[in-house]
Parts: sequence; C-alpha cells; structure tokens
Amino acid sequence: MAKRKKKPSFFARISSWVKWFWQFVSVDIWHITEYKLHIHILKTLNLSIRCFLSEKLQEKASALTFSSILAVVPALAMLFAICKGFGFQHIMQSQLFDYFPAQRQALEYMLSFVDQYLDQMKGGVFVGIGLCFLLWTLISLLSNIEKAFNDIWQVQGGRSFYRKVTDYTSMFLILPILMVASSGFSLFMSTMLNSSVVFEFMTPLLRWVFRLAPYILTVLFFTAIYIFIPNTRVKFKYALISGIICGTAFQVFQYIYISGQIWVSKYNAIYGSFAFLPLLLIWMQFSWLICLFGAVLTYSSQNVVNFNFEKETNDISRRYSDYILLVIATVIVHRFRDGLPPLTKGQISRRYAIPIQLVERKVDELEQAGILSQTPSEEERVPAYQPAMDINRLSVGFLLRAIDREGDEDFINNLKDNFPREWRVLVDTRRLMEEEGDKVPLKDLQIEESREELPK
Repeated sequence: MAKRKKKPSFFARISSWVKWFWQFVSVDIWHITEYKLHIHILKTLNLSIRCFLSEKLQEKASALTFSSILAVVPALAMLFAICKGFGFQHIMQSQLFDYFPAQRQALEYMLSFVDQYLDQMKGGVFVGIGLCFLLWTLISLLSNIEKAFNDIWQVQGGRSFYRKVTDYTSMFLILPILMVASSGFSLFMSTMLNSSVVFEFMTPLLRWVFRLAPYILTVLFFTAIYIFIPNTRVKFKYALISGIICGTAFQVFQYIYISGQIWVSKYNAIYGSFAFLPLLLIWMQFSWLICLFGAVLTYSSQNVVNFNFEKETNDISRRYSDYILLVIATVIVHRFRDGLPPLTKGQISRRYAIPIQLVERKVDELEQAGILSQTPSEEERVPAYQPAMDINRLSVGFLLRAIDREGDEDFINNLKDNFPREWRVLVDTRRLMEEEGDKVPLKDLQIEESREELPK
C-alpha cells in the first residue's frame, strides 16, 4: 500500500503562510501595476514604514522639539504683539488654552515670559535687536520644519531666503486672524443657537458638531501643513487623508495625555514646580512624531506607484539601462521634432509605464551629459525636458559617446600602463558601436503614439 502523505503541522502551515505573506508584501506586490484599493493601501503602509525607519524620524522629531522650545516664546510674542495691535489678545489667550488643554500650565508660564519680552521691546536699542532675534528664531524653526519635510519628500532644494521671509511672515500674520475669526464664529453660532427659534430643533445636532470643531480644525491644520510646507506639489486628497489620520491621532494623544494624571503626580514629586517642563518635552516629541508620520504617509500615498519594480530597477543590467536611456532620449527628441509639449519625468513614467526611479536617473544622466535641458511645464515647480542641442546632430552613436565620457576616468595611477590591451579592446569595441550608431539619428527612429495626447 502506498503511504499516505503526511499533512504539515499547524505551525508549519502558519510559518509557510507568514513566509508567503512577507514575500508578497515586500517584493511581489510591487509587480502589480493595476490599481486596486487594498493593494494600494498595502503598498502605502509598506512604503510608509520603510520611510519612517530610513528617514530616522525619531531624530528629526527630537531636533524639531529642541527648535520649538527655543522658538515658542518668540512665536507667542509675535502672535500677541499682532493681537494687541487689534485689541484681541485676551481672545487669543483663551483660544490657545482651548487648542492645547494638555499644556495649560506650560502656556501660563510661557505667557508670563511673553509679557516681559514685549515690555523689554518697547524702547531703546533692544527694539531692533529683539525684533531681529525674534524673526531669526521663527524663520530658523520653520526652515528646520521645511527641511525635515523636504527630506521626506526627497526634494533637493528648499525655498529661497526671500521666499522664506515672505511666506513665513505671512503665515504668522494670518494665523492669529484665523484663530480669532474661528473664536468669533463659534461665539456667534452659540448665541444664535440659544436665541433663535429656527435653530431650536437642530440644537442637539449642532451642539454635537461644535464638539467636533477641535477635531475638524486640527485636521485642517495638519492638511495645510502637508500641502504648503514641502517645497513641492502635494495633492490635496492625499494631504487630507493624512490630515484626518494624524489630526485624529493628535487629539486622541491629547486625551490620553490629559487623562494620565499619574504622570503628572510622578513628575511633580520629582521636579516640583518645574514638572511641566519634562511633560512639555514629552508632549512636543510625540506631537512632532505624529506630524512627521503624516508627512511620510502623504508622500507614500502620492508616490506609491513610483516604487513598482523597485528591486528590478536597482538590479538592472547595463544593456537594458542603455536601452531605457535611448528610449527616453528618442521620446523627447520626437516630441520636439513634432512640435508637441515637452514632458516632465512623471509624465514620461506614466505614459510609457517606465518606473519613475529609472526615468529620474536616466533623465539626470542625459542632462549632465548636455543632451537635455530643463524648460517650464504646466505643472507648478516641476520642469519638463527638451533637447539641449540641434536634434540633427543627435544619433545613437553621439548619445553613447556623451554618456560614456561623462564622469571621471583615468584617475588610477599606472592602470592603463599595466593593462593597455584591455583598455584598447574596450575603446575599439565601443568605437565600432558608436560608428554604427552614428548612422541612426534619434529623430528617424520610430516611436508609436508620439502624437497622442497624455492620458488624464
């Protein structure tokens, strides 16, 4: 009799399933190019966790906590200086207590410093020095925040100093106005609810909506941060999703923080009247972690399709790499020849289904070799690319020569003297390829669908 095949044990099946799942979420999932919601969510979570670990957000949160401690008094001084000019500093104070109930004691302590700070700035030479220090502190804090966000978004260049001064100053001028307007609107609506017969039957529902107002304002605040702080184009829907998740997490964290009175009693026993300081640092650290994770989540959800075939892209062969280079150069030359709008890196990736990492790498190589140059596009702050020279001179051989000679070579002493034949064989082989390639101009290669419009 044939022996019956032994059934795997329960733990063996679990182990096999775990291995399959790990292989799927880490490698195989990036081979699925069609859009499916559950696949998109898994990819986003995968990429967010990887970015969270690789970007060292814990260290970035610590650095921002330190910058925030230095800038909190100057920031409050500027807000209250603006508010005093309009006569609504008391409204601003109550709004701050409402927005940050977990830090009421710390705010009271800092507001006493703010009063002293503003009194010292009323006259003498200290006016100019204090104002310069105040602006420098605020711009430095916001520059650090922008740099952290740009690192997450892999943006190389930040705002210019002029834009930093104008954008950040405008932000601090608009913020107190919005906070006071919010307070006035809430007061107006509560008065209407108590006095108007029309709203009487809707009062329970509207009161419930007003209870959600802090959550809604926090969500909008986080959404605005994720859109405007990075020096790149961020889509609203992805920023809103991250704003909802992180705004809710921030409010839940505040609730847990306030409810954990045992922390306060322990720190009071150790630090006495200064117990609010370590508690403030803990609160800021976790708040910045939540904020930075939202930036990572926004980046991941918006760019998740760019990481398809990531493993294969990193292990690409030399021959296939040159082929991708030739395809991209030919596409750009043909669009220029046919009078079509130039394409950005993202448009090339989407139109021809080439992973964005490859497109970015090859376009940068072509730009450094002097084959391509940047030109404005319809997308704000995202350049398009066009030929940087006469397209009649661009051939396959010219392209290979330009790429081969880009970069440093012959920097190892006596290497060519010790291995002259190897160098000569390589040069002669490449020369034969280039001579054959000179007979094939890029503008004469055929690219299908070169006149079609970009898909929406």
